[in-house]
Amino acid sequence: MSGLDTSVLVRWLIDDDHRQSGRVQKVFESARDSETQLFVPDTVMLELEWVLRARYGFDKASILKALNALLETHELEFQTEAALERALHFYRQGTADFADCFHAGLCSSADRAPLLTFDEKAAKVPGAQLVNS
Repeated sequence: MSGLDTSVLVRWLIDDDHRQSGRVQKVFESARDSETQLFVPDTVMLELEWVLRARYGFDKASILKALNALLETHELEFQTEAALERALHFYRQGTADFADCFHAGLCSSADRAPLLTFDEKAAKVPGAQLVNS
């Protein structure tokens, strides 16, 4: 099983470089044909959300649509899929940044909640808590 970098997922989602997008499509086809999955580290998902938002101007709804599409892709295996699913739920429901939602989701999945934070928006995410003075 091979792991994927953010740039590979961006090419697959955005198709802004047809030559590279074609190569990514072949990687996905090879995984499908060999009945294997491509590994997506948590750090790649954090960076991917940032790239979609900051570089490509995706709004929250578009980011959710793109990340949910990845979750439904059979050729992909996510490092901590349960945490990612929680993060997307928290992100959809609240006002915190995706990264904060993912941090809280990871802590919760590892049975290490709450995520302690000084960020008031992040503290509103289920599984997060504002550090009291």
